[in-house]
Amino acid sequence: MTGEGLRERKKRQTRQHISDIATGLFLEHGFVTVTIADIASAAEVSVNTVYNYFGSKEDLFLDREDDAVEWLASAVRGRRAGESPAAAVLRALRAEVVAVSPRVGLIDGYERFMRVIEESQALRSRVFDMRRRATDLLADVLTEEAREADEAGEAGEGAGPLPALVAGQLGWIQAHVVEHIQRELVAGSTAAEASRSALVVLDEIEGMLSDRLLEYGVRPAV
Repeated sequence: MTGEGLRERKKRQTRQHISDIATGLFLEHGFVTVTIADIASAAEVSVNTVYNYFGSKEDLFLDREDDAVEWLASAVRGRRAGESPAAAVLRALRAEVVAVSPRVGLIDGYERFMRVIEESQALRSRVFDMRRRATDLLADVLTEEAREADEAGEAGEGAGPLPALVAGQLGWIQAHVVEHIQRELVAGSTAAEASRSALVVLDEIEGMLSDRLLEYGVRPAV
C-alpha cells in the first residue's frame, strides 16, 4: 500500500491474520461455541491483542462492516451527471452481480457463512442494524443534497420526508438482491448461477419502480 509504513503494515497483517483465523473457527465450530480465547490461541496471540483489534466476536466475523454500511451512500455520491440515485444503485448492483463479486455474497461456499449468521441471534441483529445504518447514511446524503439544491435555487422536490423514503426504497432493493443471492446459494446454486438469476431479479425490480423514484435526485449536467 502506497505510503504505508512498516508499523502500519504489520498491524494490518496482524488484524487480517486474526480475522482469517476467527472466520475459519466460526465456520468449523459455530459462532456461539468459539471464544475469544480460542481465537487468540489459534492465532498465536494474546487475548488482549485480539481485543486491541476487535471489540467483540461480532466485529471479528463481520470485519468488513464499515465497507458494507458505506456501499449505498458511496454508489449514490459517485453517480454520473444526468443519473438519479436509483439508477446509480441499480447500475452499481448490476456491476457487482456481473462481476460475481463477494461484496454481494457471490462466492462459492458463502452459504457456510450464512449458516453461521442464521445460527446466531447476535449476528442476525448485527446484520439488521448494518442495513439500518446503511439506509440512514444514504438518507443523510440525500437530505444534504436536497438542502444544497434548495440553497442554490435549483428546481427540485426539496428535503422533507422524500430523502428518507427514497433511501428506504434503495436499501430494500439492495437487501432483496443480496437475500436472493443468499437463498440461491443455500439452495445449492453456484455463484455463477446465482449471478444470472440475480440479474433477472434486478430487471424485475427496475420494472416495478415508479418514475418518481427513478427520476428523483437526478444529478445536473456539469
